[in-house]
This record gives sequence, structure tokens and C-alpha cells, in this order.
Amino acid sequence: MSDNDDTVESVVKSPAAVPVSQCPSCAAEVHAQDRFCENCGQELGGRQVALPHHEPGPATACEGCGGLDYDGDGYCAGCGQLRRPPDRFAADLGAVAVITDRGIAHARNEDAVAAAVLDGPDGGPAAAVLAVADGVSSSEDPQVASGAAARAGVEATRVALLDGQPASEAAMAGLVAAATAVRESAVTDGHAPSCTYVSAIVRPEATGTEITVANVGDSRAYWLHADAPVHPDNPPSQRLTVDDSWAQALVDAGAMDEQAAMNDPRAHTLIRWLGADGPVKPWSDSCVRTIRTTGPGVLLVCSDGLWNYLSDAIALAEVATAHPPAVAARELVEFALRCGGSDNITVAIVPVPWTVDPGVTP
Repeated sequence: MSDNDDTVESVVKSPAAVPVSQCPSCAAEVHAQDRFCENCGQELGGRQVALPHHEPGPATACEGCGGLDYDGDGYCAGCGQLRRPPDRFAADLGAVAVITDRGIAHARNEDAVAAAVLDGPDGGPAAAVLAVADGVSSSEDPQVASGAAARAGVEATRVALLDGQPASEAAMAGLVAAATAVRESAVTDGHAPSCTYVSAIVRPEATGTEITVANVGDSRAYWLHADAPVHPDNPPSQRLTVDDSWAQALVDAGAMDEQAAMNDPRAHTLIRWLGADGPVKPWSDSCVRTIRTTGPGVLLVCSDGLWNYLSDAIALAEVATAHPPAVAARELVEFALRCGGSDNITVAIVPVPWTVDPGVTP
């Protein structure tokens, strides 16, 4: 299975954080696992986002006639052409910044990203959960698969953490939910939307930060830091995930080095993915990994639309750690676009230790 500078951007602002014992809107009793108040619908316990979304943004000129009027279904009132969604969506939740871009060559964005920030008892972040999914273009409706996987994975991980499960078990719960959601997105026999999946949980500890990642396919997670003192409690910049790809299989077998394997025409052929045409358990036994660090640095999670152009951890660290997370994420996307933008590009960045932008409501 194989996997511009004038970009229109839709930015999602984070809602205010709320306590989990009492709804701030109506004062009704709520529970830690609740996402919304059952009484009034208020969002609870943190902030969440899933991109791309399909809510209409600022009016953009119709590509067919230049008109600005659209009906409720997004069709131009002048010529009837369907309105194209923005090329780019971005969100900054303070503890995590995410961005996804259509790129230049693809007609639509088949990537998806979701993130959640869980509030601690002091109102600050207790954990960040994020997932990036990359739709497999050779499958039917890959954008459906990626969207279902990212949303279901983050929600199941969030609930598992609130239930007190360890990060490794929560990550696996998210992976199982993502795989189930993708299988259930098939509407008929033989219809098999498919995607890759990578997720991460970042949680502060008394002496540092715990980072747990899980993946199926070739979307990646990296731990990155630059100009930090060499210290055994702060691991060097490195890739945290292992690709489920033909290229990685060649490297693991000792048949080729990584550079030669990536030049093989089958390099991006997947040997594992999420989809109705795959096994019920599509992941490897070593798909979950945890590291601990005292920082400083950043966790980077991305689709191959970025790492195809910049895969070296040290080179990635130079960009990802040079700016605040939302800016760094945008710079990495712009880099991929300048290099050709031949695929959809999705980036998520979590700073370690957390430093919340004063412009973002914590």
C-alpha cells in the first residue's frame, strides 16, 4: 500500500479552561471524564481541537466567477461552483500548537490532526494528547480515515488518562479506538479508507517530563533540542518512532542503509496501516515507546509531507526550537512548501517544559 505562499489560513482559538467538578456556566455537577456539561453543553476539563474542520471561514472569492456569496451548502450563488476549503488550518492550545496544510500538488488535504490539553487541579496543563493521521491516497476516501483516526485516538486517550490509566495503556487505548474508527468508516464491502497514525502523550512529572508515543505507518514523532547542555536526563535529538514501511524493513534487515533505502522506488510502501483492509491488530508489538526528559526541547509529531524534505533530527531541531511552537510549526510547513509541497503537510509541536503564550487563554 502506498502512501504557496498565498495559502489561506483558518486559525482556531482555544476556549477558556474550566474546572471539572462544577460547570462554570450553570454550576451543575460534572465528572472528570465528562467532555461537556450534560445540563447546558459547556465544554469541560481543558481544550480540544480537530483539523481540518468544515466550518465556513472568512469569505473568499469563488474560483469560478469571483463571487463572494455562497449558499448554506457552500455552493456559489453566482455560478454554482462548490467552495474550496481553506488550504491551511492551525490552532494554538498553549501547551501544543498544530497546523495542517494541503500542500501544492494535492487537490485536497488528506491529513488530519487532533489535540487535547487536560487541565490539572491548579488550572495549568496536566497533559497534552495529540495525534496525526495521513490518509493513504491509493485508498478510497483517505480523508475520512485520517479524520476518524485522529479524533477517535485523541478522545480515547484523553478518557483513559482521566480514568487514571498509565500513559502507555492510554496510548494503546487511543490506537485501538483509532483503528476501530477507521474500520467503521467503511460503508460497503470493499470500501476501505486507510491512513497512518502517530500519537503522543506529554505529561510533567516531579523531576521532568514523560513523553509516550505510538504509531502505525510512516508518520513520525521526534524529540528535539538545540544548544542544550549534554545531560543524561535530557536525551539527544532523535526520532522516537519506527516507520512501518518497505524502506525501514530494508534497513532493519541490513540490506541497505537508510539513504539507499529511501531512494528505492518502493520506499514509502506501507507494511502496516489502519484500514478495513488490514488486520484487526495492525500495529507492531513495539509500537509504543516512552522517554523521560528534563528538557528543554520540543516534541514534534508530523506527517511525511514534512519529513520527506527534512528528516534529520538535528536539522529539524534547528527550526523547531528556534521559535515559539506555533511559529516553529508554521516555519516547518513553509519549508516543506518551498521544497515542493508534493504532499499534505501536518505538524504538531509541544514545548518541554511547558511555556504558555500569554496571548493564549490557559
